[in-house]
Amino acid sequence: MKEKWMQKTVVVWLGALLCCALWGSAFPCIKLGYRYFQIASDDTASQILFAGCRFALAGVLAIAIGSVLGKRLLLPRKSAWGKIATLSLFQTIIQYVFFYVGLANTTGVKASIIQGVNVFIAILVASLLFHQEKLTARKLLGCAVGFAGVVLVNVTGSGLDMSFRFTGEGFIFLSTIAYAFSSVFLKQYSKEEDPVMLSGWQFVFGGLILAVCGLLAGGRLTAVTGAGVAMLFYLAVVSAAAYSLWGILLKYNPVSRVTVFGFMNPVFGVLLSALLLQETESLGVMSVAALILVCVGIYLVNFGKENEG
Repeated sequence: MKEKWMQKTVVVWLGALLCCALWGSAFPCIKLGYRYFQIASDDTASQILFAGCRFALAGVLAIAIGSVLGKRLLLPRKSAWGKIATLSLFQTIIQYVFFYVGLANTTGVKASIIQGVNVFIAILVASLLFHQEKLTARKLLGCAVGFAGVVLVNVTGSGLDMSFRFTGEGFIFLSTIAYAFSSVFLKQYSKEEDPVMLSGWQFVFGGLILAVCGLLAGGRLTAVTGAGVAMLFYLAVVSAAAYSLWGILLKYNPVSRVTVFGFMNPVFGVLLSALLLQETESLGVMSVAALILVCVGIYLVNFGKENEG
């Protein structure tokens, strides 16, 4: 019964959009968090420390909420520790170390566009390497249309050029590959393990490792305020809720059907940045056109899903 309910189109769409809205809100909220903790834009060590604290707290919250809802403590079985370590490595450690270092060496526009490639990679990995679903021309077309929307929402006349730095754009691409693999691994591991348990414990370990790395690199969170702590807590809730729900959706649906909604992340990021940071220059006809393209791409990938598994 639960499997059929989680496979309903309205459940998948609303659940995935909620995840993307939460992740999209993280873009402006991370900026606000840096502002509250007085973390400079070039202080990568403190940014990684901030991320580590966020994810470790997110893990604790996910485990606590999952334990209450499941009426049992979410403790991993012995066979699950290797899976948790793998997820933690790809989803939290590799992805965010490469992302934060890469972001310091490229523009936010280029980073957002490169991150949009993760949908392609996730579907290719799920189809060609893990054989979790069939790769079709329609899925590729849907990805291409959705990716066009990601490019369009980020092209504002600045921050986009053809230059390439391995420690910049290259690192962002590596973080994207790590994220794509983490989605496929989460889908595979959820067949035998509770996705909320996997999400929570991988965040705890990944967050602690990031925090230690940030501290060893000289990162510090010295300007601690009530607003900063509240923002850190909100970002932890975002990670705990969104990634856990994402894992549940992946457990019961093909990777392509869920991950294609990742194209909505930058769209929500732009809209919420305009609302929270008054970055209204990014709004306009281009944003509306981008949203339309992303929605068309999502529809193309999802259409006819019953026959493709």
